[in-house]
Amino acid sequence: MATLSVIVITKNEEHNIVDCLESVRWASEIVVVDGGSDDKTVDLARRFSQNVYVKPWEGYAASKNFALEQCTGDWILWLDADERVTKELSGEIQDLVAQGIAGYSGFEVSRRAFFLGKWIRHSGWYPGYVLRLFRRGSGRWSDKKVHEHLEIEGNVGRLNSDLLHYTDPNLWHYFDKFNRYTTLAAEELTSKGELFRLSQLTVRPIWLFVRMYFLKLGFLDGVQGFILCVLSSCYVFTKYAKLWELTGSKIRSKA
Repeated sequence: MATLSVIVITKNEEHNIVDCLESVRWASEIVVVDGGSDDKTVDLARRFSQNVYVKPWEGYAASKNFALEQCTGDWILWLDADERVTKELSGEIQDLVAQGIAGYSGFEVSRRAFFLGKWIRHSGWYPGYVLRLFRRGSGRWSDKKVHEHLEIEGNVGRLNSDLLHYTDPNLWHYFDKFNRYTTLAAEELTSKGELFRLSQLTVRPIWLFVRMYFLKLGFLDGVQGFILCVLSSCYVFTKYAKLWELTGSKIRSKA
């Protein structure tokens, strides 16, 4: 019978890791790679698996690829610590692994985010399909500093059930990630030779807000939706402001 390995990358996730791993306790194997937590994350993870590795942080892609190398399952499911697999999704995944569906190398799932105490149903965040389940040997993570993606060889299908994402319980948590991620994103742009343009500060943030709040119906998500759309616009502004700071480019009027 085919088997499933679950990958989770952690650092200081003691408030999340138990619920995350509990939601996949049924898996054949759980592999956790910790980037040097100074809380109880590692001890809590070891309640669920013997395959818990603590190693110096080398980036998201490197950590996930290392975890992948430790897996023995025929299929791989990867999760962030703040995500939960629902009973419906776990049943769907178990059926798929048991049946050994031919013709597909991976599957996307719809991710439903819980932001500032509300499930976000619009704003371009939902269904928010993400590639999370794949055959071992058919994919690896791209070497990007932030928002790395899984590169798959072969066809990709979609599952029907939602993956739950408890993303930001409060604004402190959001801004703690905000500064790190915008810096990594700006460094990624710099490494690709991206040139700074004034339109990146003036046009892109405004357009993103309009698209999320109006075109993607973010206003239907209430106050949380408005805050999300504004902060997403600020994220884009800050990313390109940091690009300007890193490159020392002169402001270009060219779009």
